[in-house]
Amino acid sequence: MIEAQDLTKRYGDKLAVDHLSFQVQPGRVTGFLGPNGAGKSTTMRLVLGLDRPAEGRATIGGRAYADLADPLRTVGALLEAKAMHPGRSARNHLLFLAQTQGLPSRRVDEVLDLVGLGDVARKRTRGYSLGMGQRVGIAAAMLGDPAVLLLDEPVNGLDPEGILWVRNLMKQLATDGRTIFVSSHLMNEMAVTADHLIVIGKGRLIADCSTQEFIERSSDKSVLVRSPDAGRLADLLAAEGGKVTPEDPTDGRAEALSVTGLDAPRIGEIAAAGRIVLHELTPQLASLEEAFMELTAGSVEYGGGGAPAAPRQTTASAAHPGSHQ
Repeated sequence: MIEAQDLTKRYGDKLAVDHLSFQVQPGRVTGFLGPNGAGKSTTMRLVLGLDRPAEGRATIGGRAYADLADPLRTVGALLEAKAMHPGRSARNHLLFLAQTQGLPSRRVDEVLDLVGLGDVARKRTRGYSLGMGQRVGIAAAMLGDPAVLLLDEPVNGLDPEGILWVRNLMKQLATDGRTIFVSSHLMNEMAVTADHLIVIGKGRLIADCSTQEFIERSSDKSVLVRSPDAGRLADLLAAEGGKVTPEDPTDGRAEALSVTGLDAPRIGEIAAAGRIVLHELTPQLASLEEAFMELTAGSVEYGGGGAPAAPRQTTASAAHPGSHQ
C-alpha cells in the first residue's frame, strides 16, 4: 500500500503539493488524475524519495522509500520515458539495474520478452522510438517483480496495440494483488482501466473514490427517450420543467429525445399519464472526460480565455505486446 499523509511541497513561492493525504490500496488499478500543473509528478517523486516534502510523509508498505532494503524488489516506477544512456542497449541498461539489486541476468531477459523487446534488446536505445522507450521503462519497473508499481503516463507514445497491452498488464497485476498507481491524461483509457481514482488540482485532493462514483458526481446527467409520439411527449416534458433536445433518429428507430431536469421515473410517469408509448428510457451519465473537466474546472492552472481544452484522447483496439512504435 502507498500512503501519503499531509504531504506538502513548495518550490519557492509555489505550493506544488498542498497537505495531500490519500491511500493507494492493493488489488486494484488506481488512476491519478489532475490538470497540468496539479502536482501529480511531484507527488510521485515525493513517494519515491526523489524530492523531500516540506511537511508530511509518504510511505510504501509503511516505510519510506529510502528505508527499503531492496527497493526494486518492493516498488517499480516509471517516471520518464527513455531515461537511459542512448549508447547502451536495453539489455545492458536493465542488466546494470539488476546487478545493483542482486537480480539474475535471466530476469532481464524475462522482462524484455514480457514487454515485447526481446528481438531488439541488444540494439542501442538511441534508435528507439518513444513507445519503445516506454516499454524499456516498464521492463525496468517490473525487474524486481515488485508488489507496488508507480507509472507516470505509461502509454505515452504507444500505438493502440501497445496501449491495450499495458492496460491488460496493469489489470492482471492488480488481480494478482499488487498495488498499481498510474497517472494519465488519456481519460478514455483511464475510464476502462482504473477501478479507483485519486484526483487532485493545484496540489489539493479533489476526489478519492471509485471511477463510477466520480462520473456520477458530474451534474451532466440526461435521459435518452425514444417514442413514436416524441413531439407530444416533448411538449409534456417541457411543461413539467424538463429541457428537451431532439436527437436524430437512426436505423429507422423512433425519434429520440435527450432530456435533462427530469429523472427517468418521472419521465415514465408523464408519458404514462399522457398515454404515450415509450420505446426506450435510458439514463445517460457523463463520460469520465466530461466529469473530469467539470469537477476540475476551478483547479486549472493554465488555460485560455474560455473553457480549458480537453485532453487529447487515444483509444485502443487490439493487443500484441510485440508491436513497437
